[in-house]
Amino acid sequence: LTPLLPHIDHRNRGMRTRLGCLSHKSDSYNDFTAILPDKPNRALKRLSTEEATRWADSFDVLLSHKYGLAAFRAFLKTEFSEENLEFWLACEDFKKTRSAAKLAAKAQRIFEEFIDVQAPREVNIDFQTRELTRRNVQEPSLSCFDQAQGKVHSLMEKDSYPRFLRSKIYTDLLSQTQRRLS
Repeated sequence: LTPLLPHIDHRNRGMRTRLGCLSHKSDSYNDFTAILPDKPNRALKRLSTEEATRWADSFDVLLSHKYGLAAFRAFLKTEFSEENLEFWLACEDFKKTRSAAKLAAKAQRIFEEFIDVQAPREVNIDFQTRELTRRNVQEPSLSCFDQAQGKVHSLMEKDSYPRFLRSKIYTDLLSQTQRRLS
């Protein structure tokens, strides 16, 4: 029994370290630059204040801009809710599927990853939507996730998006683009 104690203590220390990392919710411009699709400095040189300001016009404008999407993803990570955006993006990709053979496999993968109860990245949708989606996936079509995707889009738009616009990530980014002009 004694030889196990150092192993247990080591695991507990490792767990404390991992929990400590999880509890550290950073919300800054630097967190955003780490996940930019290009090299951060080059990306920020390409991003104008006007473009970044337009992200506040509508949620869909934000989602349609690759740097806006990256900034929003970084923000959602600080809130531990990036699964919502990942699900929405998976649905957008799913709708582009042209192969009937791939449709069923993709639908099943998305369902198991995001919709099913206890899914690894389960999104927050109501029981009726979950069950409708479960039935839809049995005979998948390009629209089988439409209701669930709509609910998640609405949740992000009404809940996360306003917080993003007030976040340090967004305000720091705007300041950075404006400083470049000075």
